[in-house]
Amino acid sequence: MLIELFLLVLLVTVVVLSMRRKPAVLDKPLVIESPGRYHLTLAPQLDRVQTFMERIAILFELECSKECDISGQFFEIREPEVNSQEGRCYLLGVSSRGGLLYFQAIYPQPLLRDTDSHLKQIREFSEAVLALHPLKQQVGSDEAAKLCRTVELAALKLNISAKPLIESS
Repeated sequence: MLIELFLLVLLVTVVVLSMRRKPAVLDKPLVIESPGRYHLTLAPQLDRVQTFMERIAILFELECSKECDISGQFFEIREPEVNSQEGRCYLLGVSSRGGLLYFQAIYPQPLLRDTDSHLKQIREFSEAVLALHPLKQQVGSDEAAKLCRTVELAALKLNISAKPLIESS
């Protein structure tokens, strides 16, 4: 009788503890800074994309001019490790100010109007984040192209799909 009571108490304790250990859901953007390297602003539940962005930062240091200002480059990212739902993606904005990389990542919102687009969503979010960090002197398209290639190379190395978002004409 004592053994059965002990097992019952143990089972109830395990069940109660397993119900309480739900992962914390972030409700505010997460900001992560690495002084002199990068600044991340991640939407809630996108904290796991940091590894991808760190890879981009490493490759950027090798490829691009350290003191350049590069306007926003925008991507639709499909990363199986982050998005367990089939076909789910997140939007990524990457820019450089004085050699410091700025990343912004959000989940796309439903497109309700004809004027809505994923590019518009990530661009608006990026502009709001970078309002205090305006472009000083924008470099030519060559450095912006290098940044795009850097993102695509980092994605390739991590088996991630990175599709550039461009203006539709």
